[in-house]
Amino acid sequence: MLMRTDPFRELDRVAQQVFGTSARPAAMPIDAFRRGEDFIVQFDLPGVAPDSIDLTVERNVLTVHAERRRSEEGIELLIGERPQGTFSRQLFLAETLDADRLNAEYADGVLTVQIPVKEQAKPRRVTVSAGRSEQTSIDTKSSNGQREPVDASAS
Repeated sequence: MLMRTDPFRELDRVAQQVFGTSARPAAMPIDAFRRGEDFIVQFDLPGVAPDSIDLTVERNVLTVHAERRRSEEGIELLIGERPQGTFSRQLFLAETLDADRLNAEYADGVLTVQIPVKEQAKPRRVTVSAGRSEQTSIDTKSSNGQREPVDASAS
């Protein structure tokens, strides 16, 4: 069987998966890092109204839903490159994070989620005690066949 392939169609399909379409936008880009005692995640959501952001945590899964809508009705759109629609992203949080004390802030198109590290997961200094040093003696045979004590600390 002979099949014709269209390389441009395949390129278009891959581009839609990576960049999304207006009907199905691509995932929102994130940065995640640790700063001191907190784990920080920043989601890029430019042009999204703060009231359309839904942030939930269930069983250590952080879910962010947001929607970007066109603000004006009855317009003739000449160029429409900015994705519209619903965005969604899920992150699996480590057991060492305290999801009950999560804090979120949306400013300048960036949703910043701050999650503190649990107290029991924070690094702590452990005191190491030194054992008592006792001198012991080792018996050895001398050249004349008699045992002589040897001081183990004299090396």
